[in-house]
Amino acid sequence: MTAEYKVLGDIAVITLTNPPVNGLGYATRLGITDGLAKANADDAVKAIIITGAGKAFSGGADIKEFGTPKALQDPNLLSVILALEASPKPIVAAIHSVCMGGGLELAMGCHYRVAAPGTSVALPEVKLGLLPGAGGTQRLPRLLGVETALNMIVSGEAVKSEVLASLPGQKLFDHLAASAESLFDEALIYAKSVTGKTGDALPLVRKLPCQHPQGDAYFQFARNMVGGMSKNYPAPLKCVDAVEAATKLKFDEGMAEERRLFVMLMFTPESIALRHLFMAERAASRIPDVPEDTPRREIKSVAVIGAGTMGGGISMNFLNAGIPVKILEMKQEALDRGIATIKKNYEAQVKKGKLKQDTYEQRMALLTTTLSYADLKDADLIIEAVFEELGVKEQVFKQLDEVAKPGAILASNTSTLDVDKIAAFTKRPQDVVGMHFFSPANVMKLLEVVRGAKTGKDVLATVMSVAKKIKKTAVVSGVCDGFIGNRMIEQYSRQAGFLLDEGATPQQVDKAIEKFGFAMGPFRMGDLAGNDIGWAIRKRRATERAEMKYSKTADKLCELGRFGQKTGAGWYDYQAGKRDAIPSQVVLDLIEQHRRDEGIVPRKISDEEIVQRLVYALVNEGAHILEDGIASKSGDIDMVYLTGYGFPIWRGGPMHYASQVGLYNVAEAMKRFAKNPRDDGKFWEPAPLIQKLVAEGKQFS
Repeated sequence: MTAEYKVLGDIAVITLTNPPVNGLGYATRLGITDGLAKANADDAVKAIIITGAGKAFSGGADIKEFGTPKALQDPNLLSVILALEASPKPIVAAIHSVCMGGGLELAMGCHYRVAAPGTSVALPEVKLGLLPGAGGTQRLPRLLGVETALNMIVSGEAVKSEVLASLPGQKLFDHLAASAESLFDEALIYAKSVTGKTGDALPLVRKLPCQHPQGDAYFQFARNMVGGMSKNYPAPLKCVDAVEAATKLKFDEGMAEERRLFVMLMFTPESIALRHLFMAERAASRIPDVPEDTPRREIKSVAVIGAGTMGGGISMNFLNAGIPVKILEMKQEALDRGIATIKKNYEAQVKKGKLKQDTYEQRMALLTTTLSYADLKDADLIIEAVFEELGVKEQVFKQLDEVAKPGAILASNTSTLDVDKIAAFTKRPQDVVGMHFFSPANVMKLLEVVRGAKTGKDVLATVMSVAKKIKKTAVVSGVCDGFIGNRMIEQYSRQAGFLLDEGATPQQVDKAIEKFGFAMGPFRMGDLAGNDIGWAIRKRRATERAEMKYSKTADKLCELGRFGQKTGAGWYDYQAGKRDAIPSQVVLDLIEQHRRDEGIVPRKISDEEIVQRLVYALVNEGAHILEDGIASKSGDIDMVYLTGYGFPIWRGGPMHYASQVGLYNVAEAMKRFAKNPRDDGKFWEPAPLIQKLVAEGKQFS
């Protein structure tokens, strides 16, 4: 069992010991109920304290048990809380550090609560598309008042214990300790002070009244507010329903309604997707052949080569984490521009109140610059962010090989190039790795960590740890053209081009996929990134993979110099100083002329076909990526698209979405698309992995 029992005088102490956050797994729940039974059977025990070991009281459910029979095995959390309430001896929860989800529900089932200052208190279930399922929606409103409780439940955000303790009329905490260090001693004193109370004299949260003075009017207002902010998520509105039930029904009836809503949400596509995201994000950091205890290299200083948009953004990540950064450029003017941009970004945050002035100054104090490679000799990690051309990378890495100290990690920010070729420019390929940041690098959460054939396991482990420190979601990719994200997006973009050939407009394609939930359609995305980037890739493809077909419309667009927002014209027109995409007659005429030149008779294309072709193009290429071993699991592909490419979170990523639709249905749609004369038909042949899974009746996840 992962709960320890001991007796100090006449006080029994049950300590949760399930690191890292004392999750309420089966063994822990059993330990609590066994400890309760012992304490209540011992006449010498007059009161009971429940607390958590280490750095948490309890973070709630044990994620290791998600989806397993143990998650619901008795005693489940509801049973444990009922046992707490039924105890004839007073129970004091000694809360510290983290008290979230089921951990908070457990504490609310106790008779008394003593909290340490600085404790993060939350019911975050809504972030998994759920609502608290063990009395959270029924007890918290009774302790904090309806409005405060509803705000916490609907947002899922943590609030510090001292903030909650200061609220007028709050009953969540009976005592706020002076410090985390004194918590247990103060809880012990508090427990001794209530030893005279037994049975019906013990306070139960379920007996407290729960109402709102405005009643129906308040809950209608709450629904209007919550509904406007949670369009694609059903859970927040159901949270409102559950809290309203607490104000209108008897406690046990409210509990039954909470349970009904919880079970209903459990089976919604949105909750399934959010739970998949939760697990996939944690699984992404685990590399199959790199043990968790692999030694990490020490990263005390970082060098970045290139002070452009990408180099500056990368540098900010490390400055934000308190790691010194040295930026190298070839010319002073380029350095000055880069530093000015970093300052401008930070000053904008200060102006908006998102960054304190002294923090800004501390970060800038960590930044130094140089025009000489020799000054990079002491850096632990060096990241190049120079022009995306192999010859340029060769010059950089040959110089780094000469000046970098032994054991320094040499990273390339390349988005498509062969990391093995880059590593071969050095005499230390084991130290070379890809670190593909996404623009703007100081904002985007995704980091593709590209593993070369000779990249050391300690290098991989170190980079994954560094990613966590700079608050990135790191996903490991093998070496191939475009890695995971850009290799897939190329097929997506190809289909977008073919849709134009066949009769769609850029606006229709963008609107259809944005309605599906993408942050931005392919043509607006192209205008933002720069259409010349795709043009350069297609030129390279013409010599490397001449068999790969593309619509010619994108090349014709670039021949007109319409590179996107930076030139004021791309697939759309743009007004100076604005980013609004305005449909362009020039582009529509270009597309129509292209169709005439190709002898294409345009047809009406449904939004459903647009969405399926774009999304299933990602899925099919993703399946090939899994077959090739570029990604180790489908969840990694989903994380790339959820955090780097604007795939709708509530759909769980392309591979998860395909599994929800059913791979049989996806494969049948692909077979229909294979008849399209604009494509050679080979791409739409379902990947062997998809065919295998369909034959076995399985899905990706």
